[in-house]
Amino acid sequence: MILYQAHGLMPMISIRQEAANSMHEARRTTSQAFFMEAETPKQLAQLALHYPRLLTEPRGDGHPVLFMPGFTASDTSTRSLRRYFKLLGYDARGWGLGRNSGDVARLAPQVAEIVAKMSAASGSKVSLVGWSMGGVIAREVALHHPDLVRRVITMGSPITGGPKYTAFADQLASGGVDLDAIEAHIHHRQRTSPPLKVPVTAIFSRRDGVVAWQACIDQINQSVEHVEVTSSHLGLGFDPKVYRLIARRLAA
Repeated sequence: MILYQAHGLMPMISIRQEAANSMHEARRTTSQAFFMEAETPKQLAQLALHYPRLLTEPRGDGHPVLFMPGFTASDTSTRSLRRYFKLLGYDARGWGLGRNSGDVARLAPQVAEIVAKMSAASGSKVSLVGWSMGGVIAREVALHHPDLVRRVITMGSPITGGPKYTAFADQLASGGVDLDAIEAHIHHRQRTSPPLKVPVTAIFSRRDGVVAWQACIDQINQSVEHVEVTSSHLGLGFDPKVYRLIARRLAA
């Protein structure tokens, strides 16, 4: 696991600069996804092996944590994560909105309403953990409601460029979706939006077969912490290193 921060020790070239320099080769194809995601069972096996040690991570303080699934996925995909963090002592919940359609403009206000209710009931800010597109929605909620959000953790989330740098790109383009226009819109919106005011940790992997790792790097908000793991995209929700990382950030 490699940590990249805005301050302190840095690699010879910053992760932001490396991502920007290689963005032209960041596309993902269906065949790449099939090949790279074949490693997912390894994360499942590692999780079973390391689970007893994971239970020795810092105990939670009981504050609410909302887990959001990726594109086309539902709460079923985050069940293992939620079970683990409940065992650590957090009020870990799924979002209850069914499958993630990827419609950020529609879903973000719904999630914000859920977060407001969780915060009011607990008397505490809510931590948001978003997998893939779920992380994009989590950031959107945190941007507009920093008074409700304690921390955001994203897992393989394409926050730069949108779907153009995912394995869904060809399918969407063949359906008439203008990926370049979406990328330009996202870029403009990021440049003109206020900075994120809550702590954000972005987990990414170069072995991600669904979302190009470069798209997971925040080029705008310099305070965002980037952490590299070696998981497949589907394996992020089962990688013991990811569990350990989230546990330590939530306890911080």
